[in-house]
Amino acid sequence: MFDKSHCKECTTVACMMKCQWINFESIDAAKKEVAKLINEDEDCRILKDCMLCFSCDEYCPYNSHPFDIINELQEKYNSQNILPAITQNAIDGYGAKREFIPRPIDPEKPILDKCAFPKMNVKEMQGPMFDDLQSVGGLHYFCQLIYQHLAKPSIIKERVPLILENFIKTGVNKDTEVICWHDECYGLYTSYCQRNNLEVPFKPVHIFEYVYNYLKDHESDIKKLNLKAAYQRNCSNRYVPKTDEILDSICELIGIERVARKFDRENGICCAAPFAPRGRKNLVRKTQNDNVQDMVDHGAEVCIFNCPMCKDTLERKVTAKGIKSYFISDLARLALGEKLEY
Repeated sequence: MFDKSHCKECTTVACMMKCQWINFESIDAAKKEVAKLINEDEDCRILKDCMLCFSCDEYCPYNSHPFDIINELQEKYNSQNILPAITQNAIDGYGAKREFIPRPIDPEKPILDKCAFPKMNVKEMQGPMFDDLQSVGGLHYFCQLIYQHLAKPSIIKERVPLILENFIKTGVNKDTEVICWHDECYGLYTSYCQRNNLEVPFKPVHIFEYVYNYLKDHESDIKKLNLKAAYQRNCSNRYVPKTDEILDSICELIGIERVARKFDRENGICCAAPFAPRGRKNLVRKTQNDNVQDMVDHGAEVCIFNCPMCKDTLERKVTAKGIKSYFISDLARLALGEKLEY
């Protein structure tokens, strides 16, 4: 949860001054708005102007999680003016429909958590890298952080304990390695749960870590790809920024040059998919066009995604510019000589 204890002593107000969406005339102006946040003032402009990209959580040098209080107050005051029908659609659409029937697993072996994407990413989860892994997936395991994009954190708090219980019912223990297919799962289990005093009943493993270790185990089979890549850093990676270093290590192993473009690393930018449901259609095209053009301007031949929704949102625009879209696991599989039929 949000920790306000350092806000008074903070001299940079980095959480707001680095924001890509809200401009402040001065540090003092930003401080005044943060003070309104702390006082839960409905008139705080941050609540209305925020684009819900989580970046402030990474920008804060004290690890105080300002986005938590922002998101909670946005829901409390309906600051984003999201139509109830849109919110309800998302709540119903990602809610588990059937009774949960656990499929027993071997807790001594790693598990691939496919989250809500076992069908959407079925081809990306195949091949020697994944075939020997047991797996779980579907809406009973859906990580729920999407509701932060809709200013509805109460749904996350309601559903996450049930998801953790579902894992327990499958037979996991504290040492069971659960490989998270994307950042929202890993961010949930290594950041959100800890911030909300929820005990995670297994050992979360980031997909980058799994891919890197697999590559090291098969290093003699690697053929360098010699490609330039742009990375689409997704919003949930703000909760787990250290994983970025693992991506760099993977790129080095398989011969990928991660281009030093404007919208990467700390300045990564949202894919803009969540903007339209919140009435910000005017920002969608500009944000996406600027992002893709940045890839083109820096000579990217491929675009690396780690968020299935980012990939689904931007793939057509990226492809139209002659840039191929991949998950990092796809590129690792190519480097190991696998032929991808997609």
